[in-house]
Amino acid sequence: MDNRQKITEEAALMFRTYGIRAVTMDMLAAKLGMSKRTIYEVFRDKDELLKGVIKWMTQKQREVITKYFNESDNVVEAIFKMLDLMAEHFQKMSPAFQMDMKRYHRIILDNPDEIQDLPYYSNNSEILSRGIKEGVFRDDIDVEITNKCMLEVVRMSNDKDVFPPDDFLNKDVIRNFYINYLRGISTPKGHDLIDFYEKKR
Repeated sequence: MDNRQKITEEAALMFRTYGIRAVTMDMLAAKLGMSKRTIYEVFRDKDELLKGVIKWMTQKQREVITKYFNESDNVVEAIFKMLDLMAEHFQKMSPAFQMDMKRYHRIILDNPDEIQDLPYYSNNSEILSRGIKEGVFRDDIDVEITNKCMLEVVRMSNDKDVFPPDDFLNKDVIRNFYINYLRGISTPKGHDLIDFYEKKR
């Protein structure tokens, strides 16, 4: 494993555990057992490191979701597997990391060239297109608009100000938001599949 990979993976773990702003380059260097200079030889600054972490997280997510889609009988089954992954993913994130990511999301969404780096965003277009081909989602939906709406659904479901962890289980919020939204864009065939996989839970 080269230095870039080591730094990226450790930074991802520390960001998720302590929050982005709380993690300094000194802390990261100490944890890795390398000099801060070595880190700066790979990443120009913390912002560049964060972008590297987001890209790495997104790539890992894509690999898992691709596996789900290859192993699933239909797009709805794959989505239910993805929802379980999302619930587990966000449950492991510290509140500080999620708060810091809100700011990063706003910055990156102003840059269309980097929007694909957001986790749980880049795969949605493929999901929607496959669902339309399978007759699960309505063919009159605008994929680009629906894709952005789904991103907002994910964001809001993880907003701790709207859904305080003491009052709401994250996995329940995600499922209620996402499943009800899916029902709105689904065909009767899609509704039947959603009901089927809901009953299996």
